Amino acid sequence: MDRDRSPVRVDAEYVLPLRWETDDELDELTSYLQELAAHLRVTVVDGSPGALYDAHARRWGATVRHVRPAPWPGRNGKVAGVMTGVRAARAEAVVIADDDVRWRVDQLAAAVDLLQQGDVVRVQNVFEPLPWHARWDSARSLVNRGLGSDFPGTLVVRRSALLAAGGYDGDVLFENLELLRTVRAHGGTEIRADEICVRRLPPTTRHFWSQRVRQAYDSFAQPARLGAEAAVLPLLLWSAIRRRPGPAVSVLAAVTAVASVGRVRHGGRAAFPASCVAWAPLWLLERAVCSWCALGLRLTGGVPYRHQRLVRAASSTGTLRRRATL
Repeated sequence: MDRDRSPVRVDAEYVLPLRWETDDELDELTSYLQELAAHLRVTVVDGSPGALYDAHARRWGATVRHVRPAPWPGRNGKVAGVMTGVRAARAEAVVIADDDVRWRVDQLAAAVDLLQQGDVVRVQNVFEPLPWHARWDSARSLVNRGLGSDFPGTLVVRRSALLAAGGYDGDVLFENLELLRTVRAHGGTEIRADEICVRRLPPTTRHFWSQRVRQAYDSFAQPARLGAEAAVLPLLLWSAIRRRPGPAVSVLAAVTAVASVGRVRHGGRAAFPASCVAWAPLWLLERAVCSWCALGLRLTGGVPYRHQRLVRAASSTGTLRRRATL
């Protein structure tokens, strides 16, 4: 059932692409959706198997719009879910969010307001609570912030801008970067709101471990970064073999410094405990190994994704610009 709440305090459509194999977190997500629906329109694009889809329809049908994803070219089903929601959106501002993202209403209002200045708004995700593996992964976010901006599991996009670009490629792994690059390639403006720190639920420890190589594979979308990350392991091995710890210590100190910069930028101190910085060397060691695992996957057919393989992490900016001129 499709029901708008009135008045709508945030003039936007919240689009949640979803595909669950179990309903372990259904109660918590239902509570969140109910809170959201009191303030803005919500669409859940649900690619879950039949029995789960029906259970979701019973729980959410009176609260949110609940639909199946429409076909979209490519093997990444999340992109199909996003584009289904964007095309069906009843507002110009569309908030796209993974199922573990937990926006506050004031943050939604601030991000949607920023969309008046551009075409896509990129915020910061922060894990809450912070078990050990979330602190480990937060070090990656701090390094990204220190080098520029992090890549969140949620974006706010101008519907007309994304539709004018023809949507975005559904055959890539790093779909959020693909969306950002697509909007920019078609003349859109990206707003980086690193100070808006939106809560994200941490994954289970098992899921955390399963993401290590996949996250490293994303660096194929940023070749210079991939080269730097892949160079770390040979450097560490050389330092160990030659018993010259200096280069290894310097690299680990440098990544800690970058993470520290990321924490102090744009109000990061309030969002990230200092302990997250301390995990940066361990994160770099992880990435040093996983980069080579990712290279192996690239040479053998791509990274596994939902019983298939994806070869490309994301399209290059140059490729997207050339497509935009056709």
